[in-house]
Order: sequence, then C-alpha cells, then structure tokens
Amino acid sequence: MQTEVIVAGFGGQGVLFTGQLLSYAAMDEGKEVTWIPSYGPEMRGGTANCTVVIADEEIGSPLVRNPKAVIAMNLPSLDKYEPSLQAGGLLVINGSMVNRAVARKDIRSVVVPANEIAEELGDRKLTNMVLLGALLGNLEVIPLDALKKALKEHLPERHHKLLPLNYQSLEKGASHKA
Repeated sequence: MQTEVIVAGFGGQGVLFTGQLLSYAAMDEGKEVTWIPSYGPEMRGGTANCTVVIADEEIGSPLVRNPKAVIAMNLPSLDKYEPSLQAGGLLVINGSMVNRAVARKDIRSVVVPANEIAEELGDRKLTNMVLLGALLGNLEVIPLDALKKALKEHLPERHHKLLPLNYQSLEKGASHKA
C-alpha cells in the first residue's frame, strides 16, 4: 500500500517540520518513505509545501499529482490542492485560516479550528501538530503513538519540555473526524 500526503501553507506555519515528522515516524515503523520540501525564498509568509510518500514497498517516484491526503493550512493551499486530491481522499483544513466550504463532494474532509485549539493549549506554534493529529485520526497510515515516539526521538533534547503540549495537540486534532 502507498499513501501520498501533501502538507501546504505559509512559511512559518511548520509545514516542512510536519512533513518531516510524518516521514520520520513512518521510517521508524519500517515503511519506505520520501519527503520533498518546496518553499519560496521569503521564509516567513511565503508559500511552503512538502510531499510525503509512505509505502510498504519500494517507492517508484517521489512525485505526486493526485495525493490521497492534503493538509491545507491556509486558503491558498486549499484552492491549489483541493482539485488534485484523488476521489475518496482526505482533506484536512485549518478552519481558522479558511473561509470557504469544500467544493468537492467525492472526498472526505475535516475542518479543524487549529489556531484556536493551539492557542487554548498555550502556543499558536502547535497549530501544525493539531492538523497532523487530525490527519492521523482520519487516515490509517501510521498510528498516532508512532508519531509521538518519533517526536520524542527526533526532536532535539533541548525541546523535550515541549513534548507534553505537542502530544496534547496531536490528541485534540485526532478527535476531529471527517
């Protein structure tokens, strides 16, 4: 089985880290993985996205035209990637940054007020973890516990004090169902 995921948003929203963490977790679970980041020269505020491919067997190509899942962290990302999502795919939307309904009826979608959830937990920087939790709560690609384990193993030691809040963010996101 092969699952393609695109994570997209503005620079500074943790887009690349989200994809990288998903990749690490899948690798730690013994899966084949590719991760391709793409971002503009602006750093914060410019567009950023990454493609993650997770498979049980060797991956033929890391390029993805029709992903099985998309995390759209803002409206431009929703506008860009909703049309390319494969039929039956999953669209995870940051409802805090998107002011329109999903146009397609042949996909599953979950709208999560991710910024508000992150702020309630005490740090807006947790928005990406809320959305990643929503992805894993609605798509059987890797277990949520595998992601938590990868976060602990791949996050620098100096940031381990942030683990409990990251775990809470993942759980809150996973509780939102499509």
